[in-house]
Amino acid sequence: MESGPAIFAGAAFALFGAALLLWTGTRVWQCRPVAHGASTPVAATLTATFGLVFAGAGVWLLLTG
Repeated sequence: MESGPAIFAGAAFALFGAALLLWTGTRVWQCRPVAHGASTPVAATLTATFGLVFAGAGVWLLLTG
């Protein structure tokens, strides 16, 4: 019974993390700012880190759910 919400949450986290990583990579590749008013290296590092965390949490939820 608990696997349904875990699968949904895992898919949502994994998709969000992947989209965040794709968006960050595209912005950095195009030499455009990642966050308004922030240093590009710092913003890219933090955004990529959170993208990896969300993608990893999604994969973990999918594997354990």
